[in-house]
Amino acid sequence: MHAAFASSSVTPTQPKYTAQHQAPSNIALVKYWGKHGEQLPANPSISFTLDHCRSITKMTAKTLSTPTDHISFEVNVDGTPAPHFAPKIATYLDRIKPYCPWLPQFHFTIDTSNTFPHSSGIASSASGMAALSCCVLDLEQQLGLEVVEHKASFLARLGSGSASRSLDGPLIVWGEHPDVPTSSDLYAVDTGTQMHEIFAEYRDTILLVDVGTKAVSSTVGHGLMKGHAFAKARFEQAPTNLTSLLRALQTGDLEKFIEITESEALTLHAMMMASTPYFMLMKPNTLRIIEAIWELRATKKLPVCFTLDAGANVHLLYPKNIEQQVHQFIDDELAQFCHEGRFIHDRLGAGASPV
Repeated sequence: MHAAFASSSVTPTQPKYTAQHQAPSNIALVKYWGKHGEQLPANPSISFTLDHCRSITKMTAKTLSTPTDHISFEVNVDGTPAPHFAPKIATYLDRIKPYCPWLPQFHFTIDTSNTFPHSSGIASSASGMAALSCCVLDLEQQLGLEVVEHKASFLARLGSGSASRSLDGPLIVWGEHPDVPTSSDLYAVDTGTQMHEIFAEYRDTILLVDVGTKAVSSTVGHGLMKGHAFAKARFEQAPTNLTSLLRALQTGDLEKFIEITESEALTLHAMMMASTPYFMLMKPNTLRIIEAIWELRATKKLPVCFTLDAGANVHLLYPKNIEQQVHQFIDDELAQFCHEGRFIHDRLGAGASPV
């Protein structure tokens, strides 16, 4: 256990405590794929924090007359009981209990909702676990316990690795890297990078190709990196790409930013396709969108590029100064490849905050 993040048990002075926080999703530019130990990354990653796609979570703690061995809770999504989320929440609460030993003294009601539709195909684990972790830390503070820096990100990581990157923004690194002196495998940090003005108001339109359940969960996917034939090379490639990407973000080198970002996205999917067992998470329309983006860049010379999570949806990244042209391109060319023509316009954001 990492003692620096451990708090103590307390004697509650009130029958009920309430906390409410929001946290956004994020999109990794250099991907984390593969982990070890207790939710530790096999390689460092860097991400843009988003703004519009976020989870809003309210956590109510009711004091129990007799503490239990397990952590008592119920979870509601959009005001409706959601028992199918209970196993993941239970796993998370069990993992953080050594660091928050006061948890068994309460029954928790967790009410959560997303600003994006649940059927949109956007993973809500990063934003959801980040918002929940902020609520836990808020309650801890209300109980009179000292709140340690980075603890919210540390706890969020124990629920979802990528959730550690949703606490701050707009540019976040998780995993030790020599170019980010404050970086750690235990939590994510703001890079401290002064981004060039071209990146300061970058846009991300999420093109919803597939809204179904992924063929393989991220947890299973990370596990497939153990013994992967190309794992060693990948774990050496990621830190090098992160160094190059940081330099591009500082200098405004759009060409290098595009090269690394797209290569990272395709490498992520290449690793899945070369795993045992192997998976193809891209869909035909994912490829059609990618080809259309490449065609636009070649013919119109617009600095647009894509990235992908471990799924079929495409994140279209572009500077604010070409927003109108890109939106027209989406309407004219890309919407036809999206499920029911659906997409979500987003932008860089600042991270989590109380509601």
